[in-house]
Formats: sequence, C-alpha cells, structure tokens
Amino acid sequence: MKKIFQKNRIITTISILILLTIWKIVSIIYHSELILPSPELTFLTTIKLFTTKDFIYIIGSTIFRGIIGFILSFLLGVLLGIFAGINSSFHAFLKPILVTIRSTPVISLILLALIWFKVDMVPVFIAFLTMFPFICTNVIDGIRNVDHDLVEMARIYKISQIKIVKEVYLPAITPFIFSGASSAMGFGWRAIIIGEVLSQPRYGIGTFMQTAQTYLLVNQVIAWTIVAVLISYLFEIIIRKIEQRIVIWK
Repeated sequence: MKKIFQKNRIITTISILILLTIWKIVSIIYHSELILPSPELTFLTTIKLFTTKDFIYIIGSTIFRGIIGFILSFLLGVLLGIFAGINSSFHAFLKPILVTIRSTPVISLILLALIWFKVDMVPVFIAFLTMFPFICTNVIDGIRNVDHDLVEMARIYKISQIKIVKEVYLPAITPFIFSGASSAMGFGWRAIIIGEVLSQPRYGIGTFMQTAQTYLLVNQVIAWTIVAVLISYLFEIIIRKIEQRIVIWK
C-alpha cells in the first residue's frame, strides 16, 4: 500500500512538472506578460498576494460565503433527499425541481440573483443553488441502495420510522453524502467565484480577479486563480478527512 502511495505521488509530481514545462514553453513563445506570464513571475505574484494587508479579508469573505452556501445546501439536501428517497410521491414532486436547477446556466442564476439580492448575497445564493442538487440527488441514490429487506424487517418488529432512518438509512447513505458534498464543493466553489466576478462585492477573490483583468494584470488573474484552487483543494481534503474519521468511527 505504501509503495502504491509513493508511486502515485511520483506520478502526480511528474504531471505537475509537465504542466509547468508546457506553461514555460508557451510563455517563452508568446514572450508577453499581457498574454501569458511565466510560471516564476506568477509564483512571485502569488506569494506577494499573501503579504497584502487585505488578503485575509478577501479570501475570508469568499470562504465565508462558500461555507454558508454549503451548510444551507447540505442541510436542506440531506433532509429533502432522505424524504424523497423514502417517499416516491415526494421524489416525483422534487425531481423536476432538481433537474431545472441543475440544467439552468449558472450565468442565468447570477443575473437573476443580481436583481433579487444585495451584492454580498449573490455568491451565497449561487453557491446554494449549485451545491444543493448534487447533495440531494446523492442522498436519494443512497436511500435507494439501502437493503429493503432490512427496512421491511425493522417495520415488522414495529421499529419507529425515526429510528429506521437513524439506524438503517443514515449509516448506509454516509458515503453518498460525502461523495455529493465533495462534488458540490468543487462545482459550487467555481460558481461562487463567478458570482463574485459579476456582483463585485467589496471583498472577494472574484472581485479582485475582475479588477486585475480590467487592468490587464494577467499574472494577478492567474495568481488569484491559484489561490482559489488551493482553497478548493483544502476543502476537498477536509471533507475526505471527516469522511475517513466517521467511517472508522462507525
């Protein structure tokens, strides 16, 4: 197992080095910071961002919006997902809503949100709508994969529905919940940044990306993108660690 892990790390490192090499070659070909700055310039710009006085406020505001959107989508997604998985009539009612939200272009949702909400609430609303279908759908799939014989046996012994949900459904759908949460965070994070780019709250990664783009500071645009990717990756690790702890505990 350890050898496989080490091998995968080597492959990942090689992949990153190849991408950096391609980036460097293309930047040399174009030889213009306005089109594609070199990796080393972008790296220095990224480091410089960490030292700016408003950096914590900028990333903190974006992270806060993401967390609020995630919590709302997680709670509602799990609750409605469990109910829809158990009750086929409610699932028939909820399905077209989920399909509509999932199929609607993010840009359309943002444009509507700009009319309905204040600028600080737009990314939160977009995060919620983007993440909710992933979590809810995964929970429904998890409920449908539960052993129905086990559920029927519990009902024969007159075990309450609440206890069946707690003791039978929840343990079975835990992997589905975390899978949905991981996918939701990946898509939701991008939607938050897009929401910030268009809504322009005072602090936010998307706001400063848009400002950098306005002044043709391509190195800063890429640097902020790197920061956003790192934060997204950090949340991915946190979700996986929590999943591992819960699975081990169970």
